[in-house]
Amino acid sequence: MKEGETQLTDQKGKFAQVVNDGRKVPDIEWVPGRILLSNKRLILASKQGKRMIPLPKLSSIKSREDAENPLAKVSSYISLQVDSDVTLISPQHHQQFEQILYNAVLDQQVIAVKHPAVKGGVVQNTGWEKARLVPELEEETISLAMTSGQFVQVELNDVGMVEENEGDVLGDERFFIEVEHTQEKAAVQTYISGPKQKVTILKELLRKNEQQNEVDVELTEEENEVLMALYSGVSPFQIPEFVGMEIETVEAIYDDLIDAGILQEQRVRRDVQLKARGRNIASEAMDEE
Repeated sequence: MKEGETQLTDQKGKFAQVVNDGRKVPDIEWVPGRILLSNKRLILASKQGKRMIPLPKLSSIKSREDAENPLAKVSSYISLQVDSDVTLISPQHHQQFEQILYNAVLDQQVIAVKHPAVKGGVVQNTGWEKARLVPELEEETISLAMTSGQFVQVELNDVGMVEENEGDVLGDERFFIEVEHTQEKAAVQTYISGPKQKVTILKELLRKNEQQNEVDVELTEEENEVLMALYSGVSPFQIPEFVGMEIETVEAIYDDLIDAGILQEQRVRRDVQLKARGRNIASEAMDEE
């Protein structure tokens, strides 16, 4: 290792280049070897030699675990993009390596955060402020340590939609992402800006669970009313009066939405909370009105 470089992990594994200079490699060949990661670079070592990938040059990190369509019989792998090249790596301990890699790329990155930018579907009068990014992937959490002393936690399995945007950030036109999640049972959106390479990698990490939260279910008018009320911040106990329905009707709707994976029950007294999938549905329904 070079001066100032620290080895983070050294694992056996396989790797393969699938895109070379923008062109798909016709015959994928998995090469066995060692996958070494430091705080500065990734080293792929095999009998064919060594290949080094500087971490600052990574523009994309995508992880696949237990893929339904394994690529050349390898079902778990990490896709790494540098310029027009894409390399797949399959370390022996996939999840552990993935966590160490994301930490190496994102930990302590200085960013700008606007939180909450939107709460319950209503735009908030919140300004941008500087923060540090703190991945806590063993707990499946991304934390944002803001200069004001506020500490925002985003649970990966709680993330709904993640969208890209551009706009004024601390006086400059910049790229940022809009992250939809919950805070104290309220649906909120947090905006995050910073170096585009780092924010794009963060976006891909936050989107890991997005597919399972896609809006692919048809709801009745009454179910949509209940969802939108919850999304707006109405207490579950006040929903019957708010939407003008009988308590028994609302209870039955809760049961159906829990079964559909849209709500989760908090405790026996029918306190419910929107899951990421439910917030996506409610948000789309409100946009259509």
